[in-house]
Amino acid sequence: MAAFTLQIQGKTFTLGSPSTDWMNSVLETLKWTDSGVLFIDQTKLPTEELWITCRKYEAVADAIRTMIVRGAPAIGVAAAMGIALGARDLDVTSISEFRNGIGQICRVMGETRPTAVNLFWAIRRMQRRFEEISSRPIPLIKQALIDEALAIYAEDIATNRAMGANGAGFMPASGGVLTHCNAGALATAGYGTALGVIRAAVEAGKKIHVFADETRPFLQGARLTAWELMKDNIPVTLIADNMAGAMMAQGKIQAVIVGADRIAANGDTANKIGTYSVAILAKEHGIPMYIAAPFSTIDLETADGSGIPIEQRSSTEVTHIGGKQIAPTGVLVENPAFDVTPARYIKAIITERGVATAPFNESLARLAENKVVVA
Repeated sequence: MAAFTLQIQGKTFTLGSPSTDWMNSVLETLKWTDSGVLFIDQTKLPTEELWITCRKYEAVADAIRTMIVRGAPAIGVAAAMGIALGARDLDVTSISEFRNGIGQICRVMGETRPTAVNLFWAIRRMQRRFEEISSRPIPLIKQALIDEALAIYAEDIATNRAMGANGAGFMPASGGVLTHCNAGALATAGYGTALGVIRAAVEAGKKIHVFADETRPFLQGARLTAWELMKDNIPVTLIADNMAGAMMAQGKIQAVIVGADRIAANGDTANKIGTYSVAILAKEHGIPMYIAAPFSTIDLETADGSGIPIEQRSSTEVTHIGGKQIAPTGVLVENPAFDVTPARYIKAIITERGVATAPFNESLARLAENKVVVA
């Protein structure tokens, strides 16, 4: 990866430099190379740590679609890198041809995962960057788009660090914290959103034991969250999704924190299927529920959760586990990838710009005006 400098929170970081400790200390999910975009294949974890190289933008789109890379922030970063890769490989001589090529690349990326708003945020940002520099020679445009994708990558990790700092104080000094799905380094460029808050709390000396829902049907909690936390030596207990209520009733859970794929203007939050159930259980037991997500996940143009598109995935994710059929052939299956948790169940939404609380219409709008990372 070529080195470049980036200023965040008044500090200058050089991506690719050995001195960039905040970059070197995170689990990598994806990275840019001259050969293409590299991804750790999350469909193979935890039993196999396999990196794949996507040499064409279509392969990056397929990696997003098939969940080789997943998690809203990581999807955004991957899309930006895919667009940069496709732009680099465009064999054109005019700006009009280049614009048409970029348009086709962005359309392919936009058709991969409809719920994660970070995907479309990253696509729009890359399109804006192209328009800003469209008067330059084509080779310079290509390099500028690569630089923009690398900046999105670096900013995501810095954002997660700031989010962790903003949210650590909400975690209990000791006790159990439940999380659903994977909102860790694997769901981002590194460090994580919900797991980033947990990591920051542990780094601050808090004695946290994480309870990770397995997260059927794709098992992100079992395969990914447990794997990440064990690598970081953070105590973790894996539970089946239907055990969360019992753990709460037994006093083992003091807080719930999850990530998000899209947050509406009123605070309604789309996250992995099953989050809504966890929210109801937490409310019943008087346990606070927190959302941790970058501000790019907040969709102020969508008034409430009813306007969030919900991705429907293959029935085989439900009828099969690890390629083995567990349900009768021909049974009808519902497999929405996400559900929407109403804002009334959410204690606070933690972002890199600050923390929003009810009424969320007002607090999220204020964060939209705050361009400065506050941690």
